[in-house]
Amino acid sequence: MKQLLIISCIAMLSLPLLASCNEDKPAPAPEVAKPSAQTAPAVPASAPGKTGKILETMDAAGYTYIQVDTGSETFWAAAPQFAAKVGEDVVVPEGMPMPDYHSKTLDRTFDVVYFVPAVLVGGAGNMIADQSAALPQENGSSKTVVETTDVDLSGITPAEGGQTVADLFAKKADLAGKPVTVRGKVVKFTPQIMGKNWIHLQDGTGAAGANDLTVTTMATAQKGDTVTISGVLVVDKDFGYGYAYDVIIEDAAVAAE
Repeated sequence: MKQLLIISCIAMLSLPLLASCNEDKPAPAPEVAKPSAQTAPAVPASAPGKTGKILETMDAAGYTYIQVDTGSETFWAAAPQFAAKVGEDVVVPEGMPMPDYHSKTLDRTFDVVYFVPAVLVGGAGNMIADQSAALPQENGSSKTVVETTDVDLSGITPAEGGQTVADLFAKKADLAGKPVTVRGKVVKFTPQIMGKNWIHLQDGTGAAGANDLTVTTMATAQKGDTVTISGVLVVDKDFGYGYAYDVIIEDAAVAAE
């Protein structure tokens, strides 16, 4: 019961933490009263968070990254730096998913990292002293990470009446808000981040930084699939938390060949 109570408190603290996040000048966090045995709210039957064992851990830029094995899945999470050892049991509360997150300090790109305000380690809570701490400051405001790939991109022809990936970047001012169609190969597929599936699409066109198209969709795909993407082009999309995209197609239709 004590562990569930701590998890519930962590979850409640997550909302003001993320809401106050500002990468340049974090806003002071509101004071949160510490629950006592007499005043603590009832813990729901299904407390948020996932439990598992640490497979890997590393520190960077004031954060501790841990890879957690729940028995049915593995995932990465990060919180302001805390003591963690491989093999320890942890509870990770719900957090902000950051797809394709690149840590400059570690020189490593993670498929997804869940940034949380604290992690429960071995039954002892590691609560954040400064609730204004939020997501890593090391990267600042970033653009889409360009995927390097071993997928063969030779021989890809544009969709009839459509555009190439390079076209979408070069002509983004003219194409913004308009329906576009692009044919290419899936170089990366990440499911169920912020309620959507994420595709990185390349067709062999475009220089570095303008050769990788990010797409969100409810459809599924596999790395190496040749697909035709249709949807409205959105430019200069900023999701906050350091994730900004020069061009992106959201809620796209995906036709696999």
